[in-house]
Amino acid sequence: QVQLVESGGGFMQAGGSLRLSCAASGRTFSTRNMGWFRQAPGLEREFVAGITWTRSTYYEDSAKGRFTISRDNAKNTVTLQMNSVKPEDTAVYYCASSRVVSRKNSEYDYWGQGTQVTVSS
Repeated sequence: QVQLVESGGGFMQAGGSLRLSCAASGRTFSTRNMGWFRQAPGLEREFVAGITWTRSTYYEDSAKGRFTISRDNAKNTVTLQMNSVKPEDTAVYYCASSRVVSRKNSEYDYWGQGTQVTVSS
């Protein structure tokens, strides 16, 4: 069983930076692959960034060069550093955990409750 709790969302102006954190409970965190997803109003939840248990990272195209995902296995945390944010980054951001390396919602079996990020122009 893995429980995930996100924090760090808020209101930002375009061009600013924001750091999202995800605190995980459970003894298997260090061997789980982790991902960040987001869901804007009226849209489907979409993949943003992922990090494997070996710390390999991969990103959705719009996040490349602006967002950085990282993990600290000693603290059971995953972080999404968001730089140069844009209004289109406005969404609820979710942390998720998976046994496989994937960009698909359906392959993540544990989810946090989400944290709202709002970017104004």
